[in-house]
Order: sequence, then C-alpha cells, then structure tokens
Amino acid sequence: MVTDDSDLPVLAARSPESHKGDFGRALIVGGSRGMAGAVSLAGMAALRSGAGLVSLAVPDVCLETVASFEPSYTTVALPSDGDGKLAAASCSHIEDLAREATVIACGPGLGRSDALTDLMRRLYKSLPVPMVFDADGLNALAAHPQGLADPGGTRILTPHPGEFQRLVGRSGQSRRQMADQAVAMAGRYEIIVVLKGHGTLITDGQRAQRNATGNPGMATGGSGDVLTGVVTALLCQNLDPFSAARLGVHVHGLAGDLAATQRTEIAMIARDLIDCLPEAFRQGNAPDSPKPFSSTLQKPPASAGGAVTQ
Repeated sequence: MVTDDSDLPVLAARSPESHKGDFGRALIVGGSRGMAGAVSLAGMAALRSGAGLVSLAVPDVCLETVASFEPSYTTVALPSDGDGKLAAASCSHIEDLAREATVIACGPGLGRSDALTDLMRRLYKSLPVPMVFDADGLNALAAHPQGLADPGGTRILTPHPGEFQRLVGRSGQSRRQMADQAVAMAGRYEIIVVLKGHGTLITDGQRAQRNATGNPGMATGGSGDVLTGVVTALLCQNLDPFSAARLGVHVHGLAGDLAATQRTEIAMIARDLIDCLPEAFRQGNAPDSPKPFSSTLQKPPASAGGAVTQ
C-alpha cells in the first residue's frame, strides 16, 4: 500500500559547537568530457542540503571545468580514457577515497563504457559505505548481469522510468506496473528505490510512499543530478536511508515548486532548484521552521511486500 508524504522526518537542530566534520563527507563520482555540469550540479546541491564537506571525483580531463562551477567543494582528478570518461584504473583511487567518505554518490555525467560497467558493479558490491546511484551509474548496473545483487552496504537507487525499465529488463510498462516492480526489487535486494516522475515513489520493499511536491517544469536536464546531491547530503547528516530518500524527494520537489513560481515551469532550469533549496528547507523541514514536520516515520503497512495500491 502506498501512503502519502505526511509525517516527514526532521533534521536535528545543530549544536553551537558544531564543525563541518559533524555533517558528513560526501564523495560524488561522475563527470566526463562534455558532461561536467551534471556532477557539478550534484555537488552544489549537496552543499546547499547541509553536507559538511563535498568532494567531486572526476576524470582528469574535466577537473578544471568542474572546479570552476563552485569554490566550496573540492575536486579530485581520476584517470581517464581516450573518450574523457573514467578509466578502469580509477577504481583503486575511488576505493582509497571511500575510506574517508560518509556517503558516496555515483553516476551524474559519468557516461557509458565497458570499463564503467565493471567499475560501478565493483563499487556497488564491495564498498561498505552508503551509496546513491543515479543516471549512468544505474545504466552501468543495468548492463551488468546480476547488477543489483549482493550490495556491499546501504544502496539508494534513483531511476527515472527509462532507467528503471533498463534495470528490470522490460519496456512499455505502465506506471502501476513499475511501482509494483519497484517494491519487489527493493525487497529482493534490500535496497531503496526512488522511482522518479509524477508522484515519485519511495520504497524499501516494506514501506512505500508517494511524493506530492514537484511540477512539470522539473522535467529538464540536471534536475535528477540535483536530487542525487540532496539525498546524499541528508544521508551524511545521519538520517536513516529511507528517511533521507523521503525527505530528499520532498524538499527537491518543493524547491521545484518555488522555482516554478519565480521562473515559470517553462523557463526554470536545474540550477534554479539549487537556488531554491534554502527556502525549501526553511519552509519544509528546518528544525526552526514555523511548521516543522513530525519526525515519526510511517510503520510498515500490513501488506508489506505486496502489490502497490494507489
């Protein structure tokens, strides 16, 4: 059974003695020649969503471009192939970086290659740190046999319908069919699936909730990369994975609604979502907001694991 997005979790109030290390270290792996903007949007969104430290691990050929977007995150150069994508040799570097990371996100602007298919599968299976997979990170998992089996730790997947159908190996499905399969997939692999679109579905296989914020203006390049950054940052701040996914989708959609009011649905772009995140958190979730949501989570429905009803 699908429930609405009421009773959202609330981030804890910050202590006056806080320092940046208290709010997590986000590592975002992505980017490629010609797609430096995607990983940069994810990094900027993670910063605006409260992560203490954000580092972007990108191919060496686009490091300076990525670094030029935002001075508040750091960048790390990884080996690239002849097409400007991450090379297989980058795997050991990412594994080293993972030792210092609170949460890792993979996929924005990554591109596709056989080496990346193997790289994403290896990271998915071996790293114990919580990970968020989006975009070409998902396409890489879909291209690998048993790509979702044996996750090494907490995994949140954020596919749009096309990416989801590649993950399940089927096309031409209705939204209802995909929702049922998302619940089954999450339960089978013990992961969290965020099936994006109108009424985004968030499920861990036992619980399923549909989001009410957002609008058609968010159907623009980079919007999903912003969501990746938001969810990654919330995980960094010690929300449990299901709560981070629920709250991240809600705040992301609320930022989109604010951006549509300011820019119109036609004219808004992904960067507008980032600009509206502070107000979205102020209205919707900050512990000192006028009308904070309850931090009590929904209990698993009696029909946990069964078909999704709308």
